[in-house]
Amino acid sequence: METKKYLDNYYQSYDEENRLLSRHGMVEYLTTMCYIEKYLKSGMRIIEIGAGTGRYSHALAQKGYQVDAVELVEHNIEIFRQHTLPDESVTITQGNATDLSVFADATYNITLLLGPMYHLFTGEEQQRALSEAIRVTADGGVIFAAYCMGDSSILSYGFVRGHIHEIINKCMIDTKTFQTFSKPWDLFELYCKEDIDALRSQFPVAQLHFVASDGYTNHMQDVVDAMDDATYQLFLQYHFATCERQDMVGYSHHTLDIFRKK
Repeated sequence: METKKYLDNYYQSYDEENRLLSRHGMVEYLTTMCYIEKYLKSGMRIIEIGAGTGRYSHALAQKGYQVDAVELVEHNIEIFRQHTLPDESVTITQGNATDLSVFADATYNITLLLGPMYHLFTGEEQQRALSEAIRVTADGGVIFAAYCMGDSSILSYGFVRGHIHEIINKCMIDTKTFQTFSKPWDLFELYCKEDIDALRSQFPVAQLHFVASDGYTNHMQDVVDAMDDATYQLFLQYHFATCERQDMVGYSHHTLDIFRKK
């Protein structure tokens, strides 16, 4: 699979394990965990599809939940296994989000799809990943699907970091509409909220939340990382108070679409 080749090369050199450990990275992690915990109940079964190195899977297993994780990239699986504690009720399976045939229908109460939609570049692949996530979820279960947003990347990577002409020359942006376009070698598929709404609308689900997982944080990483403890806590309060405001979600680098299977 062409996409896997690019992902293998990327994750061999990218420190995915520590991505969420900086102060600015913790905003995304704390936000995602906060919304997961809204729906957790004792005895629930969880699947994490595209688990990476296991940041969420391990945290939830350490809270006492049974977690089954799926990950495509061997390098990430190795790190996942290295960080598995003896008392964790967690499994890790190599697999693709678009084919979860080894998992039975209607098995999980919480389904996490926190990475695969970043790396699926066709509508068919995206629909298949959502379809599979919904299939393995029990009726009434909750699915969490994460996305990378186009406008935040145009602003931060394009204009702030000075790559705007490069990405225009690579035909990644329509300069009339500023719609984004990605190929597997670009590594990340970028979305706008309308794209995400259109994908979800094809399935028998009810939306619960649409969340700006990191809000404006990644546009001001150095500022956030330099905050003293009191200011950082105040920033988190601001973020949690505004992360569902729909006039702000497009500026977030990552968003979280949360919906219930009917």
